[in-house]
Amino acid sequence: MPTVTTAATTSDDGTVATLRRLPVATWLRALGVAVVVYLAIGIPTDIVPNPVFGRPTVDVRWWDPLVLGASAVLMGLVVAIRPDDLGVEAAQTERGTLLGGIGSLLAVGCPTCNQVVVAALGTSGALSLFQPVQPWLGLASLALLTWLLRRRVSDLRRTSCPV
Repeated sequence: MPTVTTAATTSDDGTVATLRRLPVATWLRALGVAVVVYLAIGIPTDIVPNPVFGRPTVDVRWWDPLVLGASAVLMGLVVAIRPDDLGVEAAQTERGTLLGGIGSLLAVGCPTCNQVVVAALGTSGALSLFQPVQPWLGLASLALLTWLLRRRVSDLRRTSCPV
């Protein structure tokens, strides 16, 4: 009987296979970073309901929690794979991770709550110009974080020696 293989299993050492082989300590670091990122972005944007912050004009959109969750998971994994294990290119990945996090924050935040956007565009500009761009900003930040994770995993595969 023929066996069915998926794209992740047909490559010698794909990203998914490498992630599966990460040690438990790395997964625990990833979980911790993901929770911190989720709360650090989710509380001020009121995706995580709280008594301090609110969204007076724009409710949480259906895609906001999805972008936030995916960003938190990706950032957790990128940060958990320790840069000192990978060499000198890690600083560039860390800058990209920060940029991806800022992009995610801007993507899921209330457009009229962002003082910089309101100062630059006004309230009506924030709603008519910035709000339609936010989903694309979210996709761009997720694409950047995904690329960074793939790069980090590729560096990990290149620097680790098989047992």
